[in-house]
Amino acid sequence: MTRRAPRVLAISSRGGHWTQLRRLRRAFEGCDTTWASTDAGLAKEVAPDRFVFVPDASRWDRVKLVWSILCVLWLVVRIRPDAIVSTGAAPGFFALRFGRLVGARTLWLDSFANAEELSLSGRKASAFADLALTQWPHLGEALPAQHTTQQRRRVKGRAYYAGAVV
Repeated sequence: MTRRAPRVLAISSRGGHWTQLRRLRRAFEGCDTTWASTDAGLAKEVAPDRFVFVPDASRWDRVKLVWSILCVLWLVVRIRPDAIVSTGAAPGFFALRFGRLVGARTLWLDSFANAEELSLSGRKASAFADLALTQWPHLGEALPAQHTTQQRRRVKGRAYYAGAVV
């Protein structure tokens, strides 16, 4: 019996979030990866992998935000990823939230640009993600080196630092 490749959804907004997410591409080698972002022109950057456009939105435009949320929900339900990885912002946050519906493991990697404090999305995502990481040691707790069940238990709402990821 042949085992299928893990399905990964890598999702972020365009700009710096996207640049950081793309830098993780080698980590997804051997996976069935679907990339998603808020700029359809980015598809060429991850070809031949699949790319899905999701509409951009902010908390100040409720109608666009609802549309974006529905599109991300449909994407997660349709793909049924085994893992969801995001570097931010709103589309990634909602993908992590919906990932739990399909049993996906979730990783939030807060933007490298947030050196003074976690982003708003990062603070919210850390409460839902299986693991939330920050790039800055003073913004997160040390990730335990031991991997026992008790030590691996995520503390809700906390971000961890495990060294420079990007």
